Amino acid sequence: MNSRMDNIARTQTWRPPVEILNPAGAGQVVILCEHASSFIPAEYKGLGLAPEDRQSHAAWDPGALALSEELSAALDAPVVAGKVSRLVYDCNRPPDVASAMPEKSERVNVSSNIDLSVEERRARTEAVYDPYCAAVSEVLDARGPDTMLVTAHSFTPVYFGQRREVELGLLHDSDSRLVGAMLSRSHELSHRRIARNLPYGPEDGVTHSLKLHALSRGLANVMIEVRNDLLSAPEDISRMCRDIVSLLAPSIEEFTMKENVTWPQA
Repeated sequence: MNSRMDNIARTQTWRPPVEILNPAGAGQVVILCEHASSFIPAEYKGLGLAPEDRQSHAAWDPGALALSEELSAALDAPVVAGKVSRLVYDCNRPPDVASAMPEKSERVNVSSNIDLSVEERRARTEAVYDPYCAAVSEVLDARGPDTMLVTAHSFTPVYFGQRREVELGLLHDSDSRLVGAMLSRSHELSHRRIARNLPYGPEDGVTHSLKLHALSRGLANVMIEVRNDLLSAPEDISRMCRDIVSLLAPSIEEFTMKENVTWPQA
């Protein structure tokens, strides 16, 4: 067996790289959580990371899966969750960009990702990214055109030494319809610091999943970014979930009513 096929075959001993939660969810939303896990398969020998970095925000989005699960319960929504660390492969990046398998994340060096060969990159893509995208397509293609896509992420409160004041970011690419509807209600959450396309935006390459899975299907969408110190305890996660749903649920209803209006013929 050649090295590429041997590498792919070894992935059969992994736990699955993707999991679908609440697959029968009948709500209008599908939730993606690309960075749900810090798990690094044994064959990668920890990617050369320092032990403290293996559970850091560089390896995953702390609190994002728990938030996704609460949103799923509130909205009766399926969740497609990535189960492998984004330092092995970042499922919110296309295979042809360096950040799909980053050599460095903020100040965390990922020595095992340096100078990966074409074959090594392809093997990781086939083992992690392709199954994740296939699972997303399976869920979305089984649903109607009024489906809306939500991606759930968390971000570190301090980045390169700079404190981030934003608590809840609502991100979009070229389709801002759902984000605009949510932001129009943000005054109702005066206790939250809410912003459009912060702490990241399309220029940072973070809207890949929105473009690939939502824009390509004409689905309204939002990428939700929550500062991870606000997701540190179950009660904090529940509080954040309630706040997000208070923006999202009425926006979905309003958006759907507008889209279903039948205008009289001239």
